[in-house]
Amino acid sequence: MLKRKNLAEGINLLQRPANSGEEENKVSLKVAQEDSKGILENLMSGYSKVLIEDPIRPFDENQLQAIVDNVDYGVLRVLEGTWVSYNNGANNQSKSPLIGSGVHTTIMPSPGTNSGGIPGKYSFDCEQYIEKLVFNLVPGGVRNRGGGNEQFCGAVKYEQSIKSVNSVTGETSLKYTPIHEETGMYLWLSDIFNYAATEKTIAEDRGIHAVSPDNPNKDLYKSGYQDETLFLIVNEKGVKEYVTLENLNGRPYYEIIAAKELKPGAGQTGPYFIPDYAISRSGVIPHGSTVTLLGDLVQNSSGFLMAGAPQFPEGDAAWKYDHLSLSRTMGGAGASETNPINLDKPAPAWVFEKLDDQNDPGENKIYTQRILAHDLYPYSVRPDLRLRDSIKGENIKNHVLIQMSSKNKTGAQGGILNVPFVNRFVPTVEMNMRMWVETVVEDGIEILQLQYEQVIFFEFAFGDDGGTTSWPHIQINTLRKIEDVSPEQRRLIEEQFPDANTILSSARTSGCPHHKE
Repeated sequence: MLKRKNLAEGINLLQRPANSGEEENKVSLKVAQEDSKGILENLMSGYSKVLIEDPIRPFDENQLQAIVDNVDYGVLRVLEGTWVSYNNGANNQSKSPLIGSGVHTTIMPSPGTNSGGIPGKYSFDCEQYIEKLVFNLVPGGVRNRGGGNEQFCGAVKYEQSIKSVNSVTGETSLKYTPIHEETGMYLWLSDIFNYAATEKTIAEDRGIHAVSPDNPNKDLYKSGYQDETLFLIVNEKGVKEYVTLENLNGRPYYEIIAAKELKPGAGQTGPYFIPDYAISRSGVIPHGSTVTLLGDLVQNSSGFLMAGAPQFPEGDAAWKYDHLSLSRTMGGAGASETNPINLDKPAPAWVFEKLDDQNDPGENKIYTQRILAHDLYPYSVRPDLRLRDSIKGENIKNHVLIQMSSKNKTGAQGGILNVPFVNRFVPTVEMNMRMWVETVVEDGIEILQLQYEQVIFFEFAFGDDGGTTSWPHIQINTLRKIEDVSPEQRRLIEEQFPDANTILSSARTSGCPHHKE
């Protein structure tokens, strides 16, 4: 979990507080100084990791409206607006700047197969796609009530629409086909409060009988309710009696009668809740899955705001199975991380050969041959290399990296639920996501750019030895806000996604629309 730098101030760094007179001038000067740093520097300089010794604010009902008015969205605030596929046409990333900037790989069971039949048969699709991704801030935040702990989350709704470029017969006859719709919400998990019991809350929420007149210890409960913990001791006269904690005075005790009611101030001493993740994402996919991812901002030696462009691997270093569209359980194309295939070179010769048990012993290559032989190689093998190549030549000032998963190695866990059909035939078992928010400088103006990679793992069929096979499904894309793409790209988006759900950003680095003609 991350906290704002000044908890008492509680003002979102991207909001403009209303003031008047001399104070207004001071605030305006401060805002101007902050703005000169750029939106990501301004925002991320206000956050640090929460530790157990950090101050926790007490909750007061009288402050509820002020808390709601100053809800914290963290870095998620800069997502507000409409993001669309951005293709700068550089580095021969596609045949046309109007072809999709995204790439997806999808592996599905081959027709006629089932989990108990012939193993290892699958269909493979790899296509470019265009996308519209709309984020809307939820006003007022979300209050999660947990007794002695309260958490206020900044919620951001999203709607994603994707169309593939599945047929390219010429510049004037591109065919875009809907392939994915998703709705969901991101939460910035922050603003923890301690809500101790008060006389008012105790009286309102009591729901318990007063102490019975037949209770032998009734005189120890001064309030008339069992709100004391009692300890059985042997007093100085050798007689057993119950005393309150206040009168225990370090004496040994032999029995405890627990309190059944709260006293004012209960909960002040904890336990206190510190979330081990700063961001969650909940998504609904119409194929029949709902996902919850938990994650955090990645931190390096300079903090959460990283200088320069995201770093992607080159050459042999790119052969990492966590990002490949094939897995070790698929045979791994006969390669390994110690004996990799260099994806920055042409595909190996065997990719274009007819394979048999002589040149492919163990059937490791035959499962993955079509993936390496695809027209979109090397992106058909490692799609995020398209992200790497898409930003070559760009002047990226800094970036923030969000990393999330449905299966974290430690701590709190997300999860995936599937409808019965998906659960039976193509169960979705894990999803991992990386998302980069970048500041790009063009013509002296700062523009926000969004890149993401999400890897989803299916499990279906099995190998010759009966082992479970893991089949990666990957999506990557580069996006900019709709006001920051060329008129041609904007027209394409408006043609392909004609609905009215398109909003302009209210949190732009440049402060005014910038169109690259």
